[in-house]
Amino acid sequence: METLAAIRERRSVREFRSDPVERELLERLVDCGRLAPTARAEEPWEFVVVTNDDMTARIGGTTDHGKFIAEAPACIAVFCRDTKYYLEDGCAATQNILLAAADLGLGACWVAGDKKAYADEIRRMLEVPEGYKLVSLLAVGHPSDRRPPKGKRPLDEVLHWEKF
Repeated sequence: METLAAIRERRSVREFRSDPVERELLERLVDCGRLAPTARAEEPWEFVVVTNDDMTARIGGTTDHGKFIAEAPACIAVFCRDTKYYLEDGCAATQNILLAAADLGLGACWVAGDKKAYADEIRRMLEVPEGYKLVSLLAVGHPSDRRPPKGKRPLDEVLHWEKF
């Protein structure tokens, strides 16, 4: 799939088949995350890939809107060192992973991390050192269905030239 098609066709997937995601595919996703743009070339990110069913269940049970992580074959937790632009950098890495998942035929869904009360609990659960912030949790798996993405606001509603 080409980049523009992945952007158009990507959707949040919360229901997955039970078969595991191949390690090589998970490594490719993280590789795409690490290639994201980064402010001041800091590359503050670290990625924790979780495939253990007990741990994905614990992570899902800890979140408020990510319970479906418990049923996902994999979860990628995106952490960043607490730098000035960690959130921007971590979000860019997260988006790269989501687009790569679409390109590879995988389903994924972004679950918030940074501003959530559970962020530090998940950091400790995954034994990430202090000084790192949880940016996102990504449920990843083979989608149980192939629904089209939901409609978005049309371009002429959101595009403004020269001024708002």
